[in-house]
Amino acid sequence: MEIQHFSHHHPLVFIQSHSVASKAALCLVCEKPVEGWSYGCNQCEFYLHKGCAELDLAPKIQNHFHPKHPLTLQPKSRCSWIGKCNLCGKKFGGFAYRCNDCNFHLDINCALLQSSIAANFPNSLHPHPLHVIQNHNKEVEPDCLGCRKPISGPFYHCSDCTYPTVFNLHKECAELPLEINHPYDRKHPLTLLPQPPTHPQKCSCSLCRIQWKGFVYSCSLCNFDLSLDDFLFSPPTITVASHEHPWMLVSRKMWFVCDFCGTDGDHSPFVCATCHLLVHKNCISLPRHIMITRHRHTISLSYSLRQNQVEDWMCKICYEEVDIRYGNYRCPASRCRYISHVRCATDKAIWDGTIMPEGYDERSEEVVDEPWNLITDVVEQIRIGELMVASEIKHSYHDHNLRLTFSGKTKDDDCQCDGCTRPISTPFYRCEQCKFFLHKDCAELPKEMPHPSHMHLLTLVNLHGKLGFSCCCACGRPCQGFSYICYKGYCGYQIDIQCMLFSDTLKHPSHEHSLFLFHNKEGTSCSACFRKLYYSFAYRCMKRCDFSLDVGCATLPLTAWYKYDRHALTLTFSDDSEPSQLFCDICEKKRKPNRWFYYCANCDNSLHLNCAIGDLPYMKLGNKIEGIRHRHPFNVVKNIWNCPPCKGCGEVCNGQALECKESECNFTVHWNCLLDLRE
Repeated sequence: MEIQHFSHHHPLVFIQSHSVASKAALCLVCEKPVEGWSYGCNQCEFYLHKGCAELDLAPKIQNHFHPKHPLTLQPKSRCSWIGKCNLCGKKFGGFAYRCNDCNFHLDINCALLQSSIAANFPNSLHPHPLHVIQNHNKEVEPDCLGCRKPISGPFYHCSDCTYPTVFNLHKECAELPLEINHPYDRKHPLTLLPQPPTHPQKCSCSLCRIQWKGFVYSCSLCNFDLSLDDFLFSPPTITVASHEHPWMLVSRKMWFVCDFCGTDGDHSPFVCATCHLLVHKNCISLPRHIMITRHRHTISLSYSLRQNQVEDWMCKICYEEVDIRYGNYRCPASRCRYISHVRCATDKAIWDGTIMPEGYDERSEEVVDEPWNLITDVVEQIRIGELMVASEIKHSYHDHNLRLTFSGKTKDDDCQCDGCTRPISTPFYRCEQCKFFLHKDCAELPKEMPHPSHMHLLTLVNLHGKLGFSCCCACGRPCQGFSYICYKGYCGYQIDIQCMLFSDTLKHPSHEHSLFLFHNKEGTSCSACFRKLYYSFAYRCMKRCDFSLDVGCATLPLTAWYKYDRHALTLTFSDDSEPSQLFCDICEKKRKPNRWFYYCANCDNSLHLNCAIGDLPYMKLGNKIEGIRHRHPFNVVKNIWNCPPCKGCGEVCNGQALECKESECNFTVHWNCLLDLRE
């Protein structure tokens, strides 16, 4: 049985029992895993639940969450477009309703929600009417403006407030009493305010120290403020699974150092009388065991370490000293010296929130029945010394057998690996029927790998997207070939092979000290290119030398080749030449002082970085890309002789460029000139 669904160009076949192995097998309407009866196109990996396929979705609707304009249905494939719902704040890759005038989006789940106007909501807390949404079944972003905690279940929403001032409230927070009596201030009642009152600039009260921005109960006469965190979520005694004894609230403000995270506090702490511990309220629920991608083992919360238990006390995430008098996460594995601050290990960029159960053993997760890489069959083997090596293989990402080669292409050839797109070097596998090459190391890449730059496990794919290429989230460069991608929900994190092979520490010849991977890049610039650090992670000096490298500069090849030079050019980090000598020998334009460049000492040739390695170092020559500022596909080319002029800037395209071979066009354009291209 087949149907022709309006959202897909192929007929959808009825599937009685869905068994697609891909983690991306999600319904493009509701974005939930496809199970049971469904309709699908296996050729395009396009699937819909039977119920979702049969939904009567109007092409245009009037919706109470956006009453100004009608919303238009937009069925989009998740491989080509990811949006963000303006109601729940979640990314989506399926169907959505969109307002073309306001760039307002609602995913299908939110578009079908019913709501009612909240009656008698106090104008003192918010001036606009609020919608009561009862049956929302997923977590909503951003957090509740009252208690500053994630929203799930029933909540109140303001349709008049739009990004960046989105107004959402838990139903419980929206229905709080406007006035309360509290034991912290027995003289006067406390009044509910939408934000803390203004205090002096150097006020040392609890709310100013923690920079609370949500609702508060306040007494103006006593200059006393109580956060909702204290009012709603602080019973006198708390019992949690991660600690064997109850925690008791100290009902007075006091200065202390938290025994779990090692940071100061001046609010009412919680105490364990048995263990003699004082902790922040938020630290009570710290899990005992967690797993992070920075380390291969489970790490466990330790309240304190004796000095002879570890040889050094350097946090392996921020590379600052760990004070072993206070809590930390460390690896319990024998002879493993991994240790980190509590705040570092539980940072949202490091840990995905998964708690490991007691007695968990990483070895129990090992799969012995399935191949760990994408080599599906070893057809033939040869012996090299004492090792047996696969000389002919079948690989998941190619239709023909691949044969191992130990000699062949050289640096002067344009032969590139289809995995990492770098020039072929031995040993490599080649297809004898077509021009497909794969480094032996690329063929043996694991199916799944963690990377310290991302909190989730990443999966190896040969995915270029609808345009014929993708962009690496680490360095921002366009790339083809293999990538590692995150399939956790619609995270969308993707990293190319070059960046994937970098670990959490780096020794780079441009700096005397080792570098470590970090995420918090606010106000920091790259010490090589001097641009603001923008992409998902970068590297910083362990010795705090104010030296940082973005991933694009860190992954630059240390050598390059120039057609007029028989020697290799070396990546050079400083230049003491006179300003009048700072020129590039390819484009003959000036080089900026203190910028990296490629240099041949034998021939005294100096080249800009892009002039040496090209604008598209990770795109394979001859491959096509589509749909970028032009109606025809482009071919990736490398011009060496008789270089044509660029269609955009008019200068010659010397090196890598994009070429339209259609007879009515027949032009070449630089990658960086695409935005200026006009049909």
